[in-house]
Amino acid sequence: MTEHEPTIRRSLIGRWFPTRYLYLRDGDAVRAWALTPGKQVAGAVAAVLIGGWTLAASGSLIFDMVARSQSDSTVARARAASERMNADLQARLDSAVVRMSATTGSLDEMAQMVERRHAALTQVMGMFRGVEGAQAALRPAIALDPAKSSPVQRMIAVRMDQERLIARAESEAHTRAERLRLAFRLAGLNPAAYSPHDTALGGPLVEARDPRALAAVLDVDEAFAVRIRHAADNLSEMRTLANAAEGMPFRRPTQARTTSGFGVRFDPFNGRPALHQGQDFAAPLNTPIYAPAPGIVSFVGVRSGYGNTVEIDHGRGFKTRYAHLNATAVAAGQRIALGQRVGAMGTTGRSTGVHLHYEVWMNGRPQNPARFMRAGDQLVQ
Repeated sequence: MTEHEPTIRRSLIGRWFPTRYLYLRDGDAVRAWALTPGKQVAGAVAAVLIGGWTLAASGSLIFDMVARSQSDSTVARARAASERMNADLQARLDSAVVRMSATTGSLDEMAQMVERRHAALTQVMGMFRGVEGAQAALRPAIALDPAKSSPVQRMIAVRMDQERLIARAESEAHTRAERLRLAFRLAGLNPAAYSPHDTALGGPLVEARDPRALAAVLDVDEAFAVRIRHAADNLSEMRTLANAAEGMPFRRPTQARTTSGFGVRFDPFNGRPALHQGQDFAAPLNTPIYAPAPGIVSFVGVRSGYGNTVEIDHGRGFKTRYAHLNATAVAAGQRIALGQRVGAMGTTGRSTGVHLHYEVWMNGRPQNPARFMRAGDQLVQ
């Protein structure tokens, strides 16, 4: 900075904020205050800050008022739309009651349609038998009191309940099937490979893929037949995937903490990188080990490096292995169930401490056990 720059800066400040004097007279006495350029600059800065803060606060208040007004308008519009919808539904119901009460023929037609829909709906509901939680979710509504309603009103109420039930059946079947598909994908499996290739309610419905044909088979309207088909397809796939999942090692062999996962790691004995083909769990000596799926024990004995080992064949190309056991509780050729005790945790074989070495094999290739346990956690949820 040159010696002329301070002089130029002072001259600019003096030009914009020259020294000013404030005089106050009290009788014959006169007092004077000098407003130096520094004081004027400080006052100007303070005025700008106060003005900026005032503008920001005012803007925030205005924005909040506008947003609140828009929110109130949205709520009012939604409430008006809901009231219009309710009024429209009530008008349709009243109109239907009037039309159906006009002639006996229309009443008979409606009764027949309700009966046919009920028969088709009964087939779908029968497929949910044994599905956990389905009975409560698909419970029919309480019928209207005959003393307080006409036959037409009770018939319309039944029809509306049928619409509710088929919608709930579609949702239940789709949700459960989608949860199973997600579990298979978490395990690295293609759910389509375990899904049915031809789903139907049975009998002539196997060939009734066309909505018109299905409507003719069920003797119901085409729209209702399509909904029956959707629910049946999802439910059939759900049952097939559920049956397949029951035989797969999706559960955990123990709730102990994981100490080493699947993949390349440094060998604890020689310190060199090596493929770890399973997952290790650490817990106290003789902690129980359980079968993650039903199957047949294919091997019980000592394997090199594994120590005391149990192997289970679960079918569909899946096999699990449990190594370093302190004791075994099964015999070769024995059929075991899900959750059955197969042995106790130990440190036999090539082991640095008490733990379970757990492997999952599919078609002769080792898989990451963590993926299968994540799939099991999804199914439990």
